[in-house]
Amino acid sequence: MSTQTVQTTSHLPQTIEPRNPGMDLDLSWVRSVQANTSAIERRAKTLPGRRSVKKEYQAAWLLRAIECIDLTTLSGDDTAERVRRLCAKARAPLRSDISEALGINNLQTGAICVYHDMIETAVDALAGSGIPVAAVSTGFPAGLSPFHLRIAEIEESVKAGAAEIDIVISRRHVLAGDWQALYDEMRAFRAACGDAHVKAILATGELGTLRNVARASLICMMSGADFIKTSTGKESVNATLPVSLVMIRAIRDYHERTGFRVGYKPAGGISKAKDALVYLALMKDELGDRWLPPDLFRFGASSLLNDIERQLEHHVTGAYSAGYRHALA
Repeated sequence: MSTQTVQTTSHLPQTIEPRNPGMDLDLSWVRSVQANTSAIERRAKTLPGRRSVKKEYQAAWLLRAIECIDLTTLSGDDTAERVRRLCAKARAPLRSDISEALGINNLQTGAICVYHDMIETAVDALAGSGIPVAAVSTGFPAGLSPFHLRIAEIEESVKAGAAEIDIVISRRHVLAGDWQALYDEMRAFRAACGDAHVKAILATGELGTLRNVARASLICMMSGADFIKTSTGKESVNATLPVSLVMIRAIRDYHERTGFRVGYKPAGGISKAKDALVYLALMKDELGDRWLPPDLFRFGASSLLNDIERQLEHHVTGAYSAGYRHALA
């Protein structure tokens, strides 16, 4: 098989097309948003069986999934050495023999996601690779620290070299229907990020209803979010297909009305290659091919890459290997 070079795409949306500037709060639009839960759940149940790709087509989709992974380590026992290993995996996500058999060069993951204290370590380990460092912020995962400290945390992370900031919204504003407070909070977070790419984490498992998810998604986009993200990965319920369908359609509606594209990131609970294929198919069906590159779509995952690598080894050799044969950070 002839050697191919993967086309590298800039990961930050604002470097490819105009960044979402946000807009004035439109409460009439927000209050008009509804969600038909039964219809959404019926549609979500059909998704896993609607798109089945095999052989070289499946391998190609899995390679795209790798490009969209935010390799993540958010544990209390994180160390500098663990982060360096994760960065090495981001630079070369597949074993060399698998890459050679597939004829792939220059494959990289979408980003590395760490806590603030590990930003400088990650930036140093990724120097020259073009892979951005994302930092969780604003009192992650609960988002309940004092407001001025959340702003300061964002500013410190940007100063340390983070190119992307994953902020958590105040769920209490959504549950109380205080959309003005949520909008003002998000605008302040966006301003503190400056040129850094901002992902708004909705923590959808704690928002109560799909209607709340839809309205919170819209508020975050009105506030200038570059991405909307399902979860911190720390909730009891993380990324699900019904929630993803609601958020993706909110993105579509926002783009149709304003002309600005906002990215989507499902996070938490996505650990199997087959799940990644379902999410990619959903993005293609609902938003089109433009939302498939990593500047507009990411997976928040820590173990997904390992299963994708096993599936690609099976494609190359015809046999599955034990999971322990694949390097983990």
